[in-house]
Amino acid sequence: MEGTSGIPVSVLDLAPVKEGGTINDSFRETLALARHAEALGYRRFWLAEHHNMTGIASAATSVLIGYVAGGTRSIRVGSGGVMLPNHSPLVIAEQFGTLESLYPGRIDLGLGRAPGTDQLTMRALRRTITNVDEDFPREVAELLSYFSPPRPGQAVRAVPGAGLRVPVWLLGSSLYSAQLAALLGLPFAFASHFAPDLLMQALEIYRAEFRPSEALERPYAMPCVNVFAADSDDEARRLFTSLQQAFINLRRGRPGLLPPPVDPAEGRWSEIELAGAEHMLRYTAVGSPETVRRWLESFIQQTRADELMLTAQIFDPAARLRSIELVAGMFGHAGGPPAAR
Repeated sequence: MEGTSGIPVSVLDLAPVKEGGTINDSFRETLALARHAEALGYRRFWLAEHHNMTGIASAATSVLIGYVAGGTRSIRVGSGGVMLPNHSPLVIAEQFGTLESLYPGRIDLGLGRAPGTDQLTMRALRRTITNVDEDFPREVAELLSYFSPPRPGQAVRAVPGAGLRVPVWLLGSSLYSAQLAALLGLPFAFASHFAPDLLMQALEIYRAEFRPSEALERPYAMPCVNVFAADSDDEARRLFTSLQQAFINLRRGRPGLLPPPVDPAEGRWSEIELAGAEHMLRYTAVGSPETVRRWLESFIQQTRADELMLTAQIFDPAARLRSIELVAGMFGHAGGPPAAR
């Protein structure tokens, strides 16, 4: 699906686990969201790796990508992202080589360098802790090499994986990945939906320092934003309170299941907590189709995004489907309702 500025629009999902729900419910709702996004014409459907978080069920990201790709027909499915320092580059090459072999031309591999969890769980995942800033570029280069055609005498190959052109993205929330993506000539996705502070600077650095590669001739940037679209501004603001509560609970050191929405005036947080949440979640569009359309148009103009990724922690699965449907409608896609004017 193309946005108001003619750019593609995609969806990021975390397979949220809700209060009163089960992980099985989360997986079924994720697949339903992916199918809806596909029918509406969205470009990609990505899933993010997190660990030891009771409210997020996408820990086994490659497995879940296979489930979603197998339940859809045409939408690109990928990782937003796989946290490479948690894994062997060879294992990831084999996993995504397998996915690409099963679903040719539909798989994306987005790579991050954060642990996607707390320090204790990071140690359980990695066993040995190394200097990620030093190792990450080497591990990305090693992973890319496994997707290249096999060389004579090459002792270690990714089977499947070798010779498959799986698109590799770098993900980031700071300047580090922007610089590395530019150096390697890879597409770049920025996690502005929860880490907004360095978005503009990261995009500037990425574009200024970009070096063309076999993968990409010119820079290609995709920021991610939260979108809570509903039939009215009041309804959308109520839906947004689930994410606000989840974010504040995380900051309190009490992460948990995704809570149901509440009346925004109920005051389940202090003014300081709310101000902190508003700062970190400031790249969030909340409102009716007209309100959200104006916000997205402004954001696209400010960032000069090549593609836009949307995400939302919405408690009611029907409201979540409705949100991306309204966005499709405001972008004028035939599969959605009429564009708001």
